[in-house]
This record gives sequence, C-alpha cells and structure tokens, in this order.
Amino acid sequence: MLKRTSAEEIRRSLADRIITGSLAPGLALDETLLAAEFGVSRTPVREALRLLAASGLVDQRPHAKALVAKPDEQELAGMFEVMGYLEALCAGLSAIAMTREERASLEVLHAKMSGMVRDGDAAGYAEANDVFHTAIYDGAHNGYLAEITRSTRQRLQPFRRAQFGQLGRLLKSHAEHELIVEAILRGERDAAEAAMRTHISLVGDAVQRMGRR
Repeated sequence: MLKRTSAEEIRRSLADRIITGSLAPGLALDETLLAAEFGVSRTPVREALRLLAASGLVDQRPHAKALVAKPDEQELAGMFEVMGYLEALCAGLSAIAMTREERASLEVLHAKMSGMVRDGDAAGYAEANDVFHTAIYDGAHNGYLAEITRSTRQRLQPFRRAQFGQLGRLLKSHAEHELIVEAILRGERDAAEAAMRTHISLVGDAVQRMGRR
C-alpha cells in the first residue's frame, strides 16, 4: 500500500520536479493520476495544486487541467530582487529593534542549524530556515513589513527549499546566516541589511543554476 501523503508533501514533491525540469512547462497535471501515485484522494492533490498555483508553478483555469507553469529566469530574478530588499529591511530593523530575548533565540537557533549542516539534514535545515527568517521578520517589529515579506516568501518558498539539495549549499547558507546573525547581535543596521541582501542574492543565483541543469 502506498504511504498516505499530505497536501504539503505533495506540493513539495511536485515543486521539486517542476523546478528541476522533471515536469516541463505546459505539461498537464491530472488529479486522478496524481492521486493514484501518492495514494490519496483527489482532495489533497487539489489543495497541493492550489498552493503551487500561488507560487506561480502551476497555471489553473476553470474547467481545465492544471498546467505546469514554471516562471522564466527574468521573472524569477525579479522576484528574488524584491525579496532581497524586503528581507534586508527586516534584518536592518531587527538589528536595532530586536529584544534581548529575541536576539538570544536567534543565536540559539543558528547554533542548532550548525548541527543540521554537519549531519547533512537538508529537510531539517529547510524547516529551521523558515523559522530563522520568520524570526527576523518578527524582530523588525513592523507588522506590515512582516506581512508583505511573508507573502512574497510564500511565492518563492518552493524555490528556496529546493536549493538545499545542491551540493555544499547547506554549508554556504549557514555561513551567510552567520554574517547576518553577527550584524544583528552587534546592532549594526547597515551591515545586517547588506549581509541579508547578499544572502538572498546568492539564494537566487543557486535557484537559477538549478533551473538550468
């Protein structure tokens, strides 16, 4: 019997295939066939396709099959450029607005992620990475900024998660985080912004390389 799978797990599996080119743009995604593959009803498949559409990976139209719709390089680069500015602003504000407790929690989380890098735990690191960046959004103490940054991140999340499958990317990501954390802990706004902008730019570069394979 096939293992029962959640909508989120189906979304991640399909997102990885689309991003890496295993599922080509324009390919029809049949809900019935996908439900059989994952051993589920059509309901979680339908939800997974809805989530993929929100990230621009699937084109959904009424009364028609969903189609693979991977963003082109220029569109993806533009999305990461905006993400870089938003997250840099969050990091800069966190450097001056984070409470002592928030700074301590960020430092502890970063240290825990070091162990995941040593173990090669890409899945665990990806989950912790979401928490890491969310902590920085919240640490800015600007509700509207956090809201629009989360919204943009949600659209890019499948791409950001997929990049951790690249050889050496976990180690590089953690080293980039190190510079961000150090700047925030020192209260250096400009340095935190610069480190975060560089980090997101490098993430975008990693995603673009992955899409060209």
